[in-house]
Amino acid sequence: MSRTETPLPTGEEKVAAVRNMFDRIAPRYDLVNRVMTFRMDVGWRRRTVRELGLAPGSLVADLACGTGDFCRDLERAGLRAVGFDLSYGMLHHARTDAPLSQADILRLPLQDGCLDGITCGFALRNLRALEPFFAECARVLRPGGRVALLEVSSPRNPLLAAGHRIYFGKVVPFVGGRLSDKSAYQYLPRSVAYLPETPVLTTMLREAGFDNVVQRQLSTGIAQLLVGTRRP
Repeated sequence: MSRTETPLPTGEEKVAAVRNMFDRIAPRYDLVNRVMTFRMDVGWRRRTVRELGLAPGSLVADLACGTGDFCRDLERAGLRAVGFDLSYGMLHHARTDAPLSQADILRLPLQDGCLDGITCGFALRNLRALEPFFAECARVLRPGGRVALLEVSSPRNPLLAAGHRIYFGKVVPFVGGRLSDKSAYQYLPRSVAYLPETPVLTTMLREAGFDNVVQRQLSTGIAQLLVGTRRP
């Protein structure tokens, strides 16, 4: 069986594989992101922070915080940031003054209703399951708190979608392999298979306790932003 035919991991096997993968790619993770997205990821994160619509001083947790990109953007916006990530390697290479902690973000070491907001960037498809993650977000957010989840997507235009498939499926693994870890950047495009369609994602969020759930397409649809408000 070829590498591309190898079944994607699930359950605890997936948790261990994702943690080990991000430990390996942590040293050059930011560099590869900037190169592969032509720095569009910077604008996507700033848009995500704006969509929270929270007052200065609000407490926001960035989940799967990686090296702290979102934490830095949150603090630039006048918000108080904390970060949680499964990977010790990513936390070791973090570049932020915000408090960071190693944790499974499906089981956060936080009290009920203690947060004003949550951000999460490009991690939904790497989680063991989405329903418990959305439920955990609802648990730690106060009523009226905001969630903003940034993820990959695919353009709706057929021509753009075809070009995106080639870039994401061929160019990303090649560039990632040259700059970092080949196997990791072969896995990342395949991991999109874990991601449900938009209507399923928005329904999951509503069922977890969120209102005003919307999905926004970014940069012709190569990324998406899901936002919602914690139901009272």
